[in-house]
Amino acid sequence: MTQLARRHVVTSLASLPLAAILADPRLARAAAAGLQEVELTTKGGKAVKAALALPASTPAPTLLLIHEWWGLNDQIKAVAGELAAQGYVALAVDLYDGKVAGPGARDQARSYMQSVVDAEASDTLVSWADWLKGHEKATGKIGTVGWCFGGGWSLNAGIATPVDATVVYYGRVNRTAEDLKSLKGPVLGHFATQDQWINKEMVDGFEAAMKAAGKTATSHWYEADHAFANPTSARYDEADAKLAWERTLAFFTANLQG
Repeated sequence: MTQLARRHVVTSLASLPLAAILADPRLARAAAAGLQEVELTTKGGKAVKAALALPASTPAPTLLLIHEWWGLNDQIKAVAGELAAQGYVALAVDLYDGKVAGPGARDQARSYMQSVVDAEASDTLVSWADWLKGHEKATGKIGTVGWCFGGGWSLNAGIATPVDATVVYYGRVNRTAEDLKSLKGPVLGHFATQDQWINKEMVDGFEAAMKAAGKTATSHWYEADHAFANPTSARYDEADAKLAWERTLAFFTANLQG
């Protein structure tokens, strides 16, 4: 897709709420088509790809997006496009080497998630973070955000390399205080009271570990279930998803835009 065509797609979708785009596969596909595919060879020597969305005005702070267990699908790319519209150089990374589970294909998604090698994923995220920090259109400030599987990896990325802000949407946060000492910036977490996987016990342990590590964490709880921010999920909660998104944007503004 040419740069002119990308601009046209972004302009056409700009008036629509993000939730409406994410809920409609055709709109999400159109939004995803506005992104640029980029690639690099990681520090560990692996060839990887990602989807890049650029803001209208630069230099700008950067954001690293990590997908759910479904893989780097059109939805996550569409979110990157929205974050670019909000003034960020937004990069949606791929930890599945191009594999994407289809809608509702939970067994396939689980298989992809379980096949991820932690050392390789960390290498991929650190390499992309360094790439973003040095991007010609970047200010050098960087944040991470991820959902579910990607929520845990958003935190892992901040542990593996210095970032200025970390957002976790219902992702695994069971890390030790010693691990968390490596964090540079604050962490914002969105959690659901009905979530049987990322539950209060885990989050309470995370908050205690963050405190012991001398780090800043803010947790928001929603009367909802896991994946409440995904409009294609049966557990989607429109009001809570909207509030979580507003809090996420405010958090990034406070920590990256200054």
